[in-house]
Amino acid sequence: MKKQYNQTNFSRRNLLKLGAGAVSTGVLAAGLGYNFAAPEKVLAQDTKDITPDAALKELLDGNNRFVKGKAIHPHQNLQRVQEVAKTQKPFASILGCADSRVPSEIIFDQGLGDLFDCRVAGNIVTEEETGSLEFGSLVLGAKVIMVLGHERCGAVAATIKGAAVPGRIGSLLEAIKPAVETAKGKPGDQLENTCKANILLQVEKLKSSPVLAGLIKENKLNIVGGYYDLDTGKVSLVS
Repeated sequence: MKKQYNQTNFSRRNLLKLGAGAVSTGVLAAGLGYNFAAPEKVLAQDTKDITPDAALKELLDGNNRFVKGKAIHPHQNLQRVQEVAKTQKPFASILGCADSRVPSEIIFDQGLGDLFDCRVAGNIVTEEETGSLEFGSLVLGAKVIMVLGHERCGAVAATIKGAAVPGRIGSLLEAIKPAVETAKGKPGDQLENTCKANILLQVEKLKSSPVLAGLIKENKLNIVGGYYDLDTGKVSLVS
């Protein structure tokens, strides 16, 4: 499936409407190297619009190819390297776990410049992750954000056990604790239930961002939760 992208214009007024008023748009543009008044030219082969629904379908179609052993490995050659060298227009963002078994480009059968990736143990939402994903959608034009958790997540398992952990690891577990309470007492596997509850928790945290909420309201963005099965490679939606 050939991917299609949309170059999005953002005036100073639109940025303020979307809730970015806390940060000067002039500072944002200068600091990040983007001129909102004169948007960069999109990639020559990606000039048409893509909707949030179409972006999500592309992710799930790619995962389906991966699961069936029919991956096409798009955008993974030197030509693509050169195409995206000066600009990027990812169609989707992934907030995924740092687990080495869940690499986004592979499991969704995508390539260079297709996905805007944020990875952290437990796929938790932090201020830095939120800011990155705001940038990915507001500036780069990603149309869907998927919070991607997975089967038998170690960070979630550690949170359920409540074991003492060294260093800053505890900050990860604190962010997951509300999901443990949400899943408590539900029928089925406790770890799976808590992994899925954590995904939903992080989705709601992202939706509380004024910037992302504004894009959702304008039908320019969708935020969903996905659950990756380590045994099959399948991603299923949980929200």
